[in-house]
Parts: sequence; C-alpha cells; structure tokens
Amino acid sequence: MQINGLHHVTAISGPARRNLDFYGRVLGLRLVKKTVNFDDPGTYHLYYGDADAAPGSILTFFPWEHATPGRLGIGETQETVCRVPEGAIGFWTHRFVELGVPHEAPAKRFGESVLSFRDPDGMRLALVGLSGVETEPYWTEGGIAAENAIRGFHSVSLLLADAAPTAAILTDVFGFAETAREGALIRYAVEGTKVGGVIDLRVAGGFLPARQGAGSVHHIAFRAADDAAQEEMVRRLVENHRIRTTEQRDRNYFRSVYFREPGHVLFEIATDVPGFAVDEPAAELGRALKLPAGLEAHRAQIEAVLPALD
Repeated sequence: MQINGLHHVTAISGPARRNLDFYGRVLGLRLVKKTVNFDDPGTYHLYYGDADAAPGSILTFFPWEHATPGRLGIGETQETVCRVPEGAIGFWTHRFVELGVPHEAPAKRFGESVLSFRDPDGMRLALVGLSGVETEPYWTEGGIAAENAIRGFHSVSLLLADAAPTAAILTDVFGFAETAREGALIRYAVEGTKVGGVIDLRVAGGFLPARQGAGSVHHIAFRAADDAAQEEMVRRLVENHRIRTTEQRDRNYFRSVYFREPGHVLFEIATDVPGFAVDEPAAELGRALKLPAGLEAHRAQIEAVLPALD
C-alpha cells in the first residue's frame, strides 16, 4: 500500500557543531547519517531522525559555517512541526526555559497544544502534543525520557500568496485532502498516515518573497514507495499540471526528483528505498562519514576541510 506524506525536510544552518549540539543534545534526535552535500562536498549534509531512521522523521541540514541569515517570506516553509506525546508539552516548555531556547507560550491550533520555538539559526519549529503516539519509534539523547521524546514529523506550514494552485498539487499528486480551516490556515492531511501526514497552507498576500539563508528550509520532500510510485507522481505533474521535474538523482539513501510548485516552494519526491542502512549497519548509523562512490577517491581532501564535530 502506498504511504503518502512527508519523507524529509532539508534546511540551511550555520556551524555544523552548533547544529549537531542543538538537534542531538537539546532535541534528542538521532544523527542517522553523516555525509556531505553531493553538490558541494566541502560541507556536511547531516541527517537526523528517529531510532529507525524512518521516512517521515528525517530532518536534514546543509551547515555552512558562515551562512548569512535567511528572511522568511512568500514561497517558503514557514514552520516545521514535530510530534510528541500529549503530556510532554510541559516538559519541553521547561526544557526550553532552562536551556535558553527562544520559544512562545503553548497555544491551541486545530484543537491541539502547540509549542513554537526557534533553533540557533532562527529556523521556525514547533512541537505538537498528541495522544496515542507513545508506542511509536523514538530516540533519546541528552537525558530526554521516552515519554517526552520526539516521534517524527507532524506537519509543515507553507507561506503562500495563493493557496489554490499549491492545494491542487497536494491533492492530485500527493494524496492530501482539505480537512479544516482556522484563520489564515488551511489544513490538508493524508488519511491513514500518522507521521508527516499534514500540510498547512498559510495565505499571506503582500509579504516579501523569501530569501534563503541560515534558518531557511531549502526544500520539503514527499514520499514515494519506489521508482514506479515516483514515476506516477511525475506523470500526474506533467499531464495534469504542466509541471516538469528534474531528472532522477541518486542520493544513495533515496532517489529524487525536484520541482517548484506553483507557490514557488521547492518540492522533492523521494523514494523510501533503499533507506539509510544501505551503507552501514542500522545500529551504527551516523557514526562514520559516508561518501558516495564518486567521492571516495577524494576522502582525504574532503575530511581535511570539514569542521570537526567532536
């Protein structure tokens, strides 16, 4: 059965060591892959996720040591939201106070408790408390108990001038359907998908366009079970929406195509296969620097320029 929803979210950050400290120690996510940006191998590409490195839990970063701050605007992901058990919002509020993490007071959104906060680069994130997620996969670092640990993505919100063209892609290509409206937010969800199954569209005409930089989401990726499922999505984009994607690109852990949706957000379609254990044992994910075959001959030079993470 095809499982739709988010595969991963990729953002831009500042220094890699600071990024690892925040997402590993402060948020307690597992570093599931330490590799390089295939298009810019002088910088890391760090992947964080749950214990299983499952699609729908993967948050990745291009950390550039001297990246200038981005500017939130039209045509960008506004907020990336992760799931925690319903009773954990109090724990996280206190943790953010103790560790000096910028955050807002917990608030209700579509009837759920949401705690919005920012990472050291200003990236907008949130935790949503949900009942029934306690038995789902998690990872615990930094002294975070199992009952408080993050359980993958809940949603992302996109900041758009007009929701309708983007909504057409979500519904026709990715299997979402509108489920609710609240103020300027329109919620789309995939039936039967627990992790990463929600997209919120926020209409905000008149805003400046986004400017990419540290704290910006570079792209969001949607799941395709395999190449055949991806090809069907590409066909729908071309035939129903006159949108063409890039050629398929091998990212070692998934195979991807990319396109700009009508609201100008960069979308990716990533296959679930082969997964993150293709080049190292599942128990050892994220420990060693992994390079694609084409870069192995340059390992010494690459390692010489990458900043130390320890």
